[in-house]
Amino acid sequence: MVEKVKDNTKLNKLMLRFQKVELTEHLIYKKLSDSIKDEKNKKVLETISQEELKHYNFWKSYTKREVKPNSFKVIFYFLLSKIFGLTFSLKLMETGEKNAQYFYDVISGIIPEVKKIEEDEDKHERELLEMIEEERLNYVGSIVLGLNDALVELTGALAGLTFALQNGVLIATSGLITGIAASLSMAASEYLSKRAENDERALKSALYTGITYLVTVALLILPYLLMPNKYFISLIITLIIAVLIILIFNFYISVAKGLPFKSRFLEMAGISLGVAGLTFFIGFLVRITLGVSI
Repeated sequence: MVEKVKDNTKLNKLMLRFQKVELTEHLIYKKLSDSIKDEKNKKVLETISQEELKHYNFWKSYTKREVKPNSFKVIFYFLLSKIFGLTFSLKLMETGEKNAQYFYDVISGIIPEVKKIEEDEDKHERELLEMIEEERLNYVGSIVLGLNDALVELTGALAGLTFALQNGVLIATSGLITGIAASLSMAASEYLSKRAENDERALKSALYTGITYLVTVALLILPYLLMPNKYFISLIITLIIAVLIILIFNFYISVAKGLPFKSRFLEMAGISLGVAGLTFFIGFLVRITLGVSI
């Protein structure tokens, strides 16, 4: 059973803390609403913003004090939404709010109305956030296709080329040519696949696949361009970059789509690194068998 707070100083500090959070989130939703053109999403964000303002005024009726918002948090989530999208940013913020559950329970033991406020807030915000429509989330499958293929194919190719060629410039050149050709091939395959299904988004799906592939290729070959004479170190850095890309992407998907993070990350990382290890060994055999020397 939650222990009630008897110290009014502690209680006031908690209420002021929640008051500041509500005001900050009111401003975040308002700023996001003012910055987007989509009328449906704008209306959703405006509604949430007004809900947060009501909760702020509820806490203010008890504290009888004004508070300042967390300006850094407002700017942070605004910029995050521009980079990673509305859904990811707002769900990430919502996840952070769950850490305050214990303190809500503490205060509701003294102010019963808080429980109702908490329940309404969770219910309304969850419903409203699910209503937000975001284009990039409709193309997650295409992004996964481009990202996964680039990571598996190129990490494997670069690992094999590293041992076979042992020349940073040649490895980067070969990787770039292979990557560009593969990205065009993947984009074309995605387009034809969607067209066969009479999907009107075939062209956009192909673009998402191709662009994702190209960006991944550029990041993976970058170490070889920066350190052409240290190709084995470049390979290690490339593999680290691959793992970081997998980590960031799966974290994004786990938050935005509510999917499990750990199992998806381990599976994707295991496949990419496993293929890289296998092709590194193949590169060794090719160099020894064919007597490649550059």
